[in-house]
Amino acid sequence: MKKIILLQFIILFTLFGCKSQTINNTNVKSKSMTHKHPTLFKTINVDGINIAYREAGNPKNPTIVLLHGFPSSSHQYRKVLSQLSDDFHLIAPDYPSFGNSDFPLASEYEYTFDNIAKTIDAFLEKKKIGSYALMIQDYGAPVGFRIATAHPERVTAIINQNGNAYLEGLGDAWAGIRALWKDRNPETEKAILPSFSLDGLKWQYTHGTRNVETINPDTWHLDYLRLSRPNAHKVNMDLFYDYQNNLKLYPKWQQYLRDNQPPLLIVWGKNDEFFPESGAAAFKKDVKEIDYNIYDTGHFALEEDGDEIIEKIRIFMMKVGK
Repeated sequence: MKKIILLQFIILFTLFGCKSQTINNTNVKSKSMTHKHPTLFKTINVDGINIAYREAGNPKNPTIVLLHGFPSSSHQYRKVLSQLSDDFHLIAPDYPSFGNSDFPLASEYEYTFDNIAKTIDAFLEKKKIGSYALMIQDYGAPVGFRIATAHPERVTAIINQNGNAYLEGLGDAWAGIRALWKDRNPETEKAILPSFSLDGLKWQYTHGTRNVETINPDTWHLDYLRLSRPNAHKVNMDLFYDYQNNLKLYPKWQQYLRDNQPPLLIVWGKNDEFFPESGAAAFKKDVKEIDYNIYDTGHFALEEDGDEIIEKIRIFMMKVGK
């Protein structure tokens, strides 16, 4: 009789325990799904130019503005938008002629970093976003630092993935562009054209990575399609040539860092031929407290180490918000 009662007890306990575990797992899954926000693909007109942008998350949460590099677009932040939308409001614009934004002719729009920063600043004004962290990468650095120096009171933090602001941060891959700065002519322009080829774009995404097979080839194929449009080479050559004016502003950006001491997260791919680790280390001269993280990967560190970097961003931004 005792054995029968004990057996019944074990059966009931097992059934109840399994049911409770199922309910708990369902609750966890439901909670996780409840807090996810889809990425929305939007467009807004800024001074006559349609700026395409991706937006995710609740606008009541802290905002992170994601500024892309060359030759990419807001597409490079797709993982960030997907994984951080539960806790943050994320907005990633495409610069004029990049991504899905309008591509005005050079006669209609001045392709300089000053003007692109002006457009993105006006974009944020029109969106009524007055407080934000900046995530910068490559071209995102000269765009972002222009905005930060114009509105230091609006910038809550800087997340830097291979976004340079120091002369020592310019790597060997700048040799051809430096020659263009010295003398822009058909020969110095021709020497840079391989940068726009499919192989050249693939190299930018895969060089310095640990495992090329982890890098999605859709990235450089998408960039190649955009760079194959009429006038695209001319526009991007203009930006390559104008990049020298960013170097002249480095002292101003460094002064901004010293004066304002923005919370700074470094998540840097150390094998970047354009912006090697020396560019990351240089920020230590001007910012007293840095969350400093170096990854054994290349120029587009999010492609290979996205999950780890995104978790770093989450923890960093949670601390900033306290």
